[in-house]
Amino acid sequence: MDPRKLLERAGLEAKGVPQSLYGGDISRVYRLGAYVVKLAPNPPLGLFPAEARGLKALAERGVRVPRVFFASEEGLILEYLPEGPPDWEGLARMLAGLHRQREAVYRAEAGFLGTFPLPGGEGREWTEFFFSRRIEPLLQATWDRLEGLGPRVEALFQRPLPAEGPAPLHGDLWHGNLRFTPEGPALLDPSFFVGERGVDLAMMRLFGGFPKVFWQAYQALYPIPEEVEEALPQYQVYYLLAHVHFFGKGYLGSLWKAISAS
Repeated sequence: MDPRKLLERAGLEAKGVPQSLYGGDISRVYRLGAYVVKLAPNPPLGLFPAEARGLKALAERGVRVPRVFFASEEGLILEYLPEGPPDWEGLARMLAGLHRQREAVYRAEAGFLGTFPLPGGEGREWTEFFFSRRIEPLLQATWDRLEGLGPRVEALFQRPLPAEGPAPLHGDLWHGNLRFTPEGPALLDPSFFVGERGVDLAMMRLFGGFPKVFWQAYQALYPIPEEVEEALPQYQVYYLLAHVHFFGKGYLGSLWKAISAS
């Protein structure tokens, strides 16, 4: 679809020629003036509405995100956020504020990690919730490619994970889903759910991670207990299973390291 057609469908004025922006491995992203239009070839049903719900949930909890102007099965129209200077301490304040919030139960709506569908539901016991709503669907999807690591993953979640309490999470917090703006840091492309903050922290340590200045500020604001720190490789299994699913067996080495460190 031409991004201008989605703007017209939303009753918004399309000015100028669409400018391609980086959209990761899933979406085609364009800027038209004040708007960002996200499209994808043959997106799974519910992908863009789920992203819009996640952005709304983060905004309601005090996180800076782009405003959602329109969401449909065909695409998403967001506010364009201009680029600003890096502010890692500001990001630490925003995330510590998010992760300190407490909700009644662990909870997820049916949604996605990338384009991988994840079930919804809620629960009070963290390890069972995380395994059944996040690990198990990916484990089933990747089992035949894991070269015998599947039982090792299952065994990891036979012992309880540390639980500080149900907190709202971005759910896919790597550096590509962060944007620094003139008003401060903003988060993009959430896979929102209510879980344990270790899930977000684990993703922020993968693939180069966030710089030392961020971690120093975050630790000062909301110290990470030793048991949570030790559980981060176990949480990274979630994201590494997703990478095996999307990109293949080249991630089995990283998955093995995370399992061995858990």
